[in-house]
Amino acid sequence: MTADTPNERHDVSLDLSATMRTFATGICVLTTFAEVEGHRRHDAVTVRSFASVSLEPPLVSLAVRRDSDILGVLLAAEVWAVSILDVAAVDLAQALDGDQEARARALLTCAASPGDRTGALVLDAPGWLECALHDRHDTGDHTVLIGEVLATGGRHRRPPLVSVNGRLRALSEA
Repeated sequence: MTADTPNERHDVSLDLSATMRTFATGICVLTTFAEVEGHRRHDAVTVRSFASVSLEPPLVSLAVRRDSDILGVLLAAEVWAVSILDVAAVDLAQALDGDQEARARALLTCAASPGDRTGALVLDAPGWLECALHDRHDTGDHTVLIGEVLATGGRHRRPPLVSVNGRLRALSEA
């Protein structure tokens, strides 16, 4: 067997989605809000693309589809919270992957409170962060948001929830 030359590799079809499904990613919930007729309307969405960018200053990134209905709300509010989920939140993660109406119903069922620094909902989760918009980059079919971390917290209870091979799973040491 010989190694592929660069020209031979171009003949292979590109299936980024299938390949990336093999990479385990943590599951988070992104929350933000809009001021509507004098009161706050919270929204949330499941996120699989979340990462630490810098410790000094404290920055994180997340990618949001450019055609998603929550992106405009995020950019207007310029603040959000990210709650890192554990295995007990499988149903919530699935519900918050739906349309805006389904997400609103799911938010009514979860334990959450407005964050002290942003007002975005912080879920009862093993880890959470409150962030303010630091920068944004429109790239491909997503907008990458860079958030300055304003507050953090949480506590470990159960194994983290991850996505791998298209399914939500518990991460264990086994």
